[in-house]
Amino acid sequence: MDKLTKEEVLHVAELARIQVDEEEIQKYSVELKDLLDDIDKIRDVDVAMDEILVTPVDHTAAFREDTNTSVIEFQELQENLPKAVGRFVEVPVIFDE
Repeated sequence: MDKLTKEEVLHVAELARIQVDEEEIQKYSVELKDLLDDIDKIRDVDVAMDEILVTPVDHTAAFREDTNTSVIEFQELQENLPKAVGRFVEVPVIFDE
């Protein structure tokens, strides 16, 4: 069978809650059959295997050494801020509700 029957297409259209005209019924009868054939091909694929594939490439994780870095003190940072109150920084409003 190379296409679905008119009744099958109308049933699918009813399930999808769409209206189809005669031209669309002819078009979808072939397209839906092709789709169902593709699904059958997927079902035929043997997916049972013994080994588990975690990743297709072998990468080892590269970690960097822990090192001390300089930290900017808030007083240094505060010199470049437009407005700060205590340790709080005032920023422009982004969202206006």
